[in-house]
Amino acid sequence: MKRWLAMLAVALAAGAALAADAPAPPQPGASAPAPNAATGAAMPRVESVDILKQNQAERTRDQPGNNAPVWRKVVAGEAHYSSLPYPESGVLIQPKAQLPGQPVATTAGEAWRRFRNGPMIGIGGWLILGVLAAIATMYFVKGPIKVHSPPTGRRIQRFTPTERFVHWTTAITFVLLAASGLCMMFGKFVLMPIIGHALFGYLTYALKTIHNFVGPLFTVSIIVTFVLFVKDNFPILADIKWLVRLGGMFGQGHAPAGRFNAGEKLWFWGGVTLLGLAASASGFVLDKLVPNLEYTRFMMQGANLLHITATVLLMGFALGHIYLGTVGMQGAYKAMREGYVDDAWAREHHDIWYQDVVDGKVPRLRAPEHDGEVVPPPAPKTV
Repeated sequence: MKRWLAMLAVALAAGAALAADAPAPPQPGASAPAPNAATGAAMPRVESVDILKQNQAERTRDQPGNNAPVWRKVVAGEAHYSSLPYPESGVLIQPKAQLPGQPVATTAGEAWRRFRNGPMIGIGGWLILGVLAAIATMYFVKGPIKVHSPPTGRRIQRFTPTERFVHWTTAITFVLLAASGLCMMFGKFVLMPIIGHALFGYLTYALKTIHNFVGPLFTVSIIVTFVLFVKDNFPILADIKWLVRLGGMFGQGHAPAGRFNAGEKLWFWGGVTLLGLAASASGFVLDKLVPNLEYTRFMMQGANLLHITATVLLMGFALGHIYLGTVGMQGAYKAMREGYVDDAWAREHHDIWYQDVVDGKVPRLRAPEHDGEVVPPPAPKTV
């Protein structure tokens, strides 16, 4: 008798276990569960929000192949265990963020990607095109700025060999960085449809490598540029007059200027110093060259947006500087290439500096072949 009672208890326990695992019968008026496309078996239907709180093991038992519980934790931005020794290594996807004008929240990484590839790149592209259009208009309407006085044949040293070497190092590295940066920023929309994915991938990889290695050299060059030229870029009273007249665009004759006019000083302080250092600092963060810094996703995304903003503005400033230093002003390119300018050019464009040369306040700035000659006094400006 005891033997039969034990067997009956085991049978009852097994039946209870099978009943617990079996799906609940459908309620009257409820639709039947949808069949599984692969097996034809009916899949359990979610009857309430309680099933949303299931863990992945329970969900796999009830709905094989449904990984919703795992992905809910992933997109929630919760930190879980990871053996990788990096910040946020336990967070697979950033938490959700609400974009302005978007009805549905998205992950912070996706929000950053949409802003970078949308408004950020769009505004930057139109800004560069606008500067190019303004330069073209200035060239074809007003023409290059010329020297109205005839050349005297006597030359004054405007830039020393060291200054010219540092300037050209800065200029060449900037051009390499600008070309590679523009390709990486706009190439996906402009070049890739033309040359294809494979060639664009090789080109972008090569340009990114050049960009990463040239960047530190550019930073060193702008620091040396600051040290060499800062003494001649402090504001003076004549700079106000230059700005009011926009360098001679309004009024008669050229506006007064020292060794560097107010426009060149704005380029030095705003372009080279402020934007150059901002682009360099953010680039160092993107290359992970700053020691003891916690490189989080948010920091890298912010550094990327700062880098794009600083470099686009720097390119806009640089385009105007390059124009005036080449075809926009007669004699400007020759001054940086050879280091010397004619007396007439110096007297007309930088009269305060020229007077300092005449008075001997600027030593050793005469060309060697004219060391024994006396620099004539400044002549009246002619228009």
